[in-house]
Amino acid sequence: MRPLNYEILKYFTRVEKGCANDVYEALENDYKNHKAFRKDLIIEALMTAKENGLIDEADYVLLGDELVVYYQASQEQKDTINSYIK
Repeated sequence: MRPLNYEILKYFTRVEKGCANDVYEALENDYKNHKAFRKDLIIEALMTAKENGLIDEADYVLLGDELVVYYQASQEQKDTINSYIK
């Protein structure tokens, strides 16, 4: 099994866009017992990936009092992710 942060990045090579909740749901079966598998840490990993240029912010939605940020990876970003994570 890949490290959690790797799998978070790989998720964006398979979808058009997604938010932390989408990542959580997609990876829950495999990573639910991982100590870092928490929504706040997934959000932190997504923000770090954005700052490192691996994904971009795509959209924002306000759900109740929670700001949900959606991210996406361009084809170039997907190619970069796939070149480093097999």
